[in-house]
Amino acid sequence: MTEQVSTKPTHNNPLGEDVLKQVFTDARTYNDFEDREIPEDVLRQLYDVVKMGPTSANSSPARFLFITSDEGKAKLKPLLMEGNQGKTMAASATVVVAWDTEFYDKIPQLMPHNPGARDWFTAPEATLDNGKRNATLQGGYLILAARALGLDTGAMSGFDNAALDAAFFADNPEMKTWKSDFLINLGFGTTTNLFGRLPRLSFDEAAKIV
Repeated sequence: MTEQVSTKPTHNNPLGEDVLKQVFTDARTYNDFEDREIPEDVLRQLYDVVKMGPTSANSSPARFLFITSDEGKAKLKPLLMEGNQGKTMAASATVVVAWDTEFYDKIPQLMPHNPGARDWFTAPEATLDNGKRNATLQGGYLILAARALGLDTGAMSGFDNAALDAAFFADNPEMKTWKSDFLINLGFGTTTNLFGRLPRLSFDEAAKIV
């Protein structure tokens, strides 16, 4: 077992209203972006924040492909639905949120005090169920982390998953077990095609206390 922490590393103080506005209440899904690059060190910082989010048994099945080059965008464009092409080409980066179908092989590295936990995830149903669920969860962390770091986001489906996997993953030995889930455009959003906040369900419609 890992050494127990004796001092609580976090605090129970609510974050300020400005933080909540930037990450949640004022944030939007952006459909157009400024012509600005995101420095590589910011993308690396983004991942370093995302990787700290919890997953089952610390399994961390998500894999992220950051498409920033003209060559990469040209390869991606024909795989998108027509309505998603313009905003994706305008984005500073497009993240392919994927999951590794053999993510369990990293469990001994990620849970060194219990390397046998690998076997919890090797049955096909457990691989699919836990891999996709936790990778999607990590994709959600990426949206929130990007907003916290001052980036705007636009998550979407609307692309040919099989064709994307074939184009970007199949021939790369390091990515051949990756399967795409959804995309997140990153950048500095503009008000072009930016829509007002849509309604949300009230607490009583979507939640209960028992």
